[in-house]
Amino acid sequence: MNLGNNLFQSRKKTGLSQETVAEKLGVSRQTISKWETDETVPDIYQAKKLAKLYKLSLDELIEFDVDLKEIEQVIKNTNEEKEEKINWTNAWSKKYPILAKYQKQVNIEEYASKIREMLIKLQKEYDFNTLESMLVLKDILYHEWKDKKQ
Repeated sequence: MNLGNNLFQSRKKTGLSQETVAEKLGVSRQTISKWETDETVPDIYQAKKLAKLYKLSLDELIEFDVDLKEIEQVIKNTNEEKEEKINWTNAWSKKYPILAKYQKQVNIEEYASKIREMLIKLQKEYDFNTLESMLVLKDILYHEWKDKKQ
C-alpha cells in the first residue's frame, strides 16, 4: 500500500471525516485530501499527530494493512465458544477448493497417524500441551510452505 491509501484506510477505520481530522490537526480538509491522494505528504509532526489520532504507532500508520488489522481484530474477538461453531474447512474451501475435496483423494489416516506421532513427540520433549503442540506444527508447516514458495 502507499502512504496516501494508508492514511485514507486508517481514517476510515476510526470513522472520522476529513473535516474532523483537519480540524483536530489545524489544517484544511483539502490538505487531508492531498495527503490521502499522495499529492503531498504530511510532515513528521503531522504524521505523529495522525498516528495518535488513529490510535496507531507511526510505523503502523506508514505500513497500515487494513486486511491484517481486520484479521487481528477477529482473532482478538474470537473465543472458544464461537470458534467451535465455525467449520473452518468449509470457510477456507471457498477460497481454496481443494479443502472441500481432498478427503476423497488422500489417505487421511496415514497422514493423521504421522501428525499424531509428531504431536506426542513435541509434548514429551518440550512439555507442550496438545494445543501448543498443534500450533507449533501448524507454524512449522506454514514456514515450510512459505520458504518453498519463494
